[in-house]
Amino acid sequence: MRALYDRCMDQQAVLMADIEAETRDTARWTGRANLSPRVTAALAKVRREAFVPSHSTGAAYANRPLPIGHGQTISQPFVVALMTELLDLEPDDRVLEVGTGSGYQAAVLAELAGTVFSVEVIPELARSAAAALAAEGCTNVALCTGDGGLGWPEQAPFDAIIVTAAAADIPPALIQQLCPGGRMVIPVGPPYGDQHLLLLTKDAAGEVTQRKVLPVAFVPLTGG
Repeated sequence: MRALYDRCMDQQAVLMADIEAETRDTARWTGRANLSPRVTAALAKVRREAFVPSHSTGAAYANRPLPIGHGQTISQPFVVALMTELLDLEPDDRVLEVGTGSGYQAAVLAELAGTVFSVEVIPELARSAAAALAAEGCTNVALCTGDGGLGWPEQAPFDAIIVTAAAADIPPALIQQLCPGGRMVIPVGPPYGDQHLLLLTKDAAGEVTQRKVLPVAFVPLTGG
């Protein structure tokens, strides 16, 4: 057991070095040459192997996406790190995640924010993510099954919103549910086509601005 723990820690250290190197390499586009200490600590703490299928645990710390069933993936760790970093989360923030998937991104967010509200359209994934998050002691994550493009109106507004699948267009409901002063990261583009990670900010007057951050490749956002 101790040997397994040590091997996971070694793999985690290599992954963190890969993420830091890729963060530096993409800084000209992202504007982030380094991850914040809080984001780095969250990534180092969350056990990615707890959120991948059992047959993929050997690749849990590879810096690449992995299939989790139902045509979905757990995102590349660098992309998780970047999207989390762009949100600039504060400890008491309320965050909406669209697309729970395996629960890994929610677990990282839970280390940084006050409450994470996560919506997953596939019931089987919602159930397995809930079990994984509970097993890892993530007590500040609330889950529901539904169309993430509609957000979670009953819990809105949110200080930050993160979308973990590519939308053809930015869902209006998500913009409406973002607080003034809030930030949203979302991949936008056609299914399996040219997609870009966007960062949206809403000012105190409710005006929204956006900028392209990086080309990305995400599975499509599904829903109504």
